[in-house]
Amino acid sequence: MSFTLVIHGGAGNITPAIMNKQQEQEYTQGLKDALDRGYEVLKNGGTSVDAVVAAICCLEDNTIFNAGKGAVFTKKGLNEMDAAIMDGSNLAAGAIAGVRNIKNPIRLAKEVMLHSGHVLLSGSGAAEFAINQGMVMTPDEYFFNQQRYDQWVEIRDTNFTQLDHKGDNLKGTAPNPDYKFGTVGAAALDIHGNIAAGTSTGGMTNKRFSRIGDSPVVGAGTYANNATCAISCTGHGEFFMRAVVAHDVSCLMEYKGLSLQEACATVVKDKLVKMGGEGGLIAVDAKGNWDFCFNSAGMYRGMRNSDGKEVVAYYGE
Repeated sequence: MSFTLVIHGGAGNITPAIMNKQQEQEYTQGLKDALDRGYEVLKNGGTSVDAVVAAICCLEDNTIFNAGKGAVFTKKGLNEMDAAIMDGSNLAAGAIAGVRNIKNPIRLAKEVMLHSGHVLLSGSGAAEFAINQGMVMTPDEYFFNQQRYDQWVEIRDTNFTQLDHKGDNLKGTAPNPDYKFGTVGAAALDIHGNIAAGTSTGGMTNKRFSRIGDSPVVGAGTYANNATCAISCTGHGEFFMRAVVAHDVSCLMEYKGLSLQEACATVVKDKLVKMGGEGGLIAVDAKGNWDFCFNSAGMYRGMRNSDGKEVVAYYGE
């Protein structure tokens, strides 16, 4: 039986004009490391869920990505993270929102799926559950990153929010063309024929009011169903929630018979564009088909499968 792993590290105005050779090398290595981690699980007969967790943990541990250790700062100067995972074999899902001091939020999302009896936990309640489950907790200092901190200092006295790295020209955000939607994710097909997807993010710099995006919302930023596809999204979360992007792709496959690529293109390059939503997604189905689909200038992305094919890219096609 074949297996496939796809990953992403965010989308946005990612062009050669704003990336130097060192940054290209850093992102290439970061994506390859995550592919290595998840692929090893699949090659050894592990489950798609475990492969997704392994790949995302690697991205969460890398400060160049806005998730886990690289999470951005909120209005209050804190790091609040969201994550979700879904098992396509049984439609089980787990998610956490607004958590702090959790070394790997995607691991906590998996614990919620397996052991909480719930789907989505948030804030202090999610932290209490994490302690009960013996999750690895880390102090605030673990998440401190000078670049992320400097980004926050620039706008902390305003009511602006910023996407990862820079601002953008969306309503309520600090204007700057060099922006990126900072989220990481993975989707996988294992040798047992099961698929899964997961997503993790630090959200927006200077976010207020305990804002939560699409990443931990099942059906919006994360979805998996063996009958259709496994999806992890990255983009302006408010639009992805309103468009229920991940589930919409699945529905187009289930009810209209569209292929994986056709369904992804319909949602990302037509529906989202008409709404004014920007970003992208990664996808895989139970037949091993996979897709990277985005309407932004670029998306950090990677794929490796049992046929020996590998793709690592970030700019537009």
